[in-house]
Amino acid sequence: MIQNKPAEVGMSIQDVDTPALIIDLDAFEHNLNLMSKSVANLGIAHRPHAKTHKSPVIARKQIAVGAVGQCCQKVSEAEVLVAGGVDDVLISNQVVGSQKLERLAGLACQARIGVCVDNQENVEAVNVAASKFGCQINVLVEIDIGAGRCGVAPGMPAVKLAETIEKMSNLKFGGLQAYQGRAQHIRGFSERKIAIEKASKYVLKTIEFLKKAGINCPLVTGGGTGTYQFEAGTGVWDEIQAGSYCFMDADYGLNLTENGDYFNTFRNSLFVLSTIMSAPTKDRAVLDAGHKASAIDSGLPRVVDLPDVEFVGASDEHGTLALGRNAPAVSLGQKIKLIPGHCDPTVNLHDWYVGVRENVVEAMWPVAARGATF
Repeated sequence: MIQNKPAEVGMSIQDVDTPALIIDLDAFEHNLNLMSKSVANLGIAHRPHAKTHKSPVIARKQIAVGAVGQCCQKVSEAEVLVAGGVDDVLISNQVVGSQKLERLAGLACQARIGVCVDNQENVEAVNVAASKFGCQINVLVEIDIGAGRCGVAPGMPAVKLAETIEKMSNLKFGGLQAYQGRAQHIRGFSERKIAIEKASKYVLKTIEFLKKAGINCPLVTGGGTGTYQFEAGTGVWDEIQAGSYCFMDADYGLNLTENGDYFNTFRNSLFVLSTIMSAPTKDRAVLDAGHKASAIDSGLPRVVDLPDVEFVGASDEHGTLALGRNAPAVSLGQKIKLIPGHCDPTVNLHDWYVGVRENVVEAMWPVAARGATF
């Protein structure tokens, strides 16, 4: 059940109920426009990952500045996107089970839908579902290029799957899914670049094997916010799937640039607004935002605009601040902005985005695919 809105359009940010998920609209739009220019200059397409934002509103804004569509991880996410007006969606993941596959096939009757596979039995099951609905599904073979998660080995195992896809009545071989997720948060610039250069060799090997088998590879897609420039620089990838760039988070901020500075190409636009609910000692205060307001799997949130104040611990409903010697005085009811450690799971904790410009609420967007994990 969607909860009450924490704010209304026209309201001051100081009157927003908390914990609330805030988007700084100026920073958000800066990020969308910057990525659009960047991929155009790099000569590569962009298919942003909707698992970050879970919002057809944001998806349409990304498409309006040049994105070719969206990718997501779950059929339920794709259903929300298509219902919200997005007509080109790649599920960059495996979909297993007849119920999910029939939903996938039904969706493919309404929009251009792609899915990834790494198993021959799954290929056959996708085709059964597609045949039942009389649709065609674009199927990409996922190869493991170093992430150690899903994906067949590069080379002949991928070719065999592609051959199986081409034999299926209602499937079309769409290319390769090649995502090196582990590389996204390698801190050193050179080390991230080397990881992608290594990954590109696996992709090239697979393309060569496909050619020898007489199979054209129409697309190589993958890449993320931390590495997209490296994927583009190899000349191997046709499309990148960067998603976190639109929000950024504290963990991405720890990556280093070529000059050794912290990664700040894109601005932090996503915040959790919280309220000081207790100030029991001069060196400690407590917020109303804990585990249920901000994900901490990639580290604790970072406090904004308060020097010598650190978020040091979280429980279900509480966030503890350490107030250093040079910290400003704080008071009960004071609103504090936090940069979440990991934007994607933080978004999934909230029902609404509160879009703010110059401290005034300008927009309220539902997190429409919140909880869409099936």
